[in-house]
Amino acid sequence: MLSVMTETRVKPGREADWDRAYHARAADAQAQPGFVALQLLAPQDDAQRRVVLGTWRTREDWERWHATDTFTRTRAALNAATEDDGHERWFTVIEEHTATASAQPAAG
Repeated sequence: MLSVMTETRVKPGREADWDRAYHARAADAQAQPGFVALQLLAPQDDAQRRVVLGTWRTREDWERWHATDTFTRTRAALNAATEDDGHERWFTVIEEHTATASAQPAAG
């Protein structure tokens, strides 16, 4: 499992446009083979910065998603609202810890 992080700077006043286009892209990602998780982060001290953290089973799964119609279609809208598009940085997931909706007692 791999995570990829990309930082982007959105043009001032275009945050809602960028977020709307990204929302469509993220909804499509959830239906893709190999998708694990996706987070869109905005630093509290920088309203124009967006950090995308995606986790995929393999890099090939992520690359296939980049060839989908939705990904391609949202590219123009994101580019129009982007001031500075960062490069992705890849990480191997060594461990993952998540909260569960409700803790279940261990079978005894």
